[in-house]
Amino acid sequence: MNDIWRIADRDFHSRLIIGTGKYRTFPEMARCLEESGAEMVTVAVRRVNLTDRTKESLLDYIDTKKFFILPNTAGCYTAEEAVRTARLAREVGLSNWIKLEVIGDPETLFPDNFQLLEATRTLVKEGFIVLPYTNDDLVTALRLVDAGAAAVMPLGAPIGSGMGIQNIPNMRILREKITAVPLIVDAGVGTASDAALAMELGADGVLMNSGIAMAQDPEKMAAAMKLAIQAGRLAYLAGRMPKKLYASASSPLEGVSRSS
Repeated sequence: MNDIWRIADRDFHSRLIIGTGKYRTFPEMARCLEESGAEMVTVAVRRVNLTDRTKESLLDYIDTKKFFILPNTAGCYTAEEAVRTARLAREVGLSNWIKLEVIGDPETLFPDNFQLLEATRTLVKEGFIVLPYTNDDLVTALRLVDAGAAAVMPLGAPIGSGMGIQNIPNMRILREKITAVPLIVDAGVGTASDAALAMELGADGVLMNSGIAMAQDPEKMAAAMKLAIQAGRLAYLAGRMPKKLYASASSPLEGVSRSS
């Protein structure tokens, strides 16, 4: 299926974006990247050795000819921290794209949307392509778009929870109202059906990490997620049948004789 989508000035074929944390080994991570069919992978700037390249780094296991690296500001709790981390990623040559995370609560890892908006405005002014991780609140999402975000990335459920999309009505509203930039479900995906549902609801893409990395067989789960994204997207484009309260015969009854 030739189903290209665009973020900022860059086109992608795969609608699956995956993270690089929590894997048992770097080789396992690399195998999962291949199985997933993803074209974009996100890397936590603060958890990567960027200065001493003589030491092993997960970056050594990512083929940058195949995968576009999206740095992220995981672990940042203020706009100032996040902006500083994004600048570091650009200075060391990772990218001027940034998955922007500003965490407001250490237990739930919910975003601090006030700080997130502040950081988005600052980074957009500095020429960054900003993809902010936010909650599923429409007003915040619209303000992020107004601030210049290149995509909006609402959580489906808390980071690493694996609970799947918890607020389907909100996600539908976001899909209806967010039209200027891509809508990417970020966080909470636990298995393939969660990813398929996100796509069936109309998400342009899905970002996940724990759902693959924490699976009993991460490589098989990476392959499953690839297929789920494709199936969910096709189902969305096809348009589901309407739900009905009563049964409806699959085969037409006209011309069928009924025995007495």
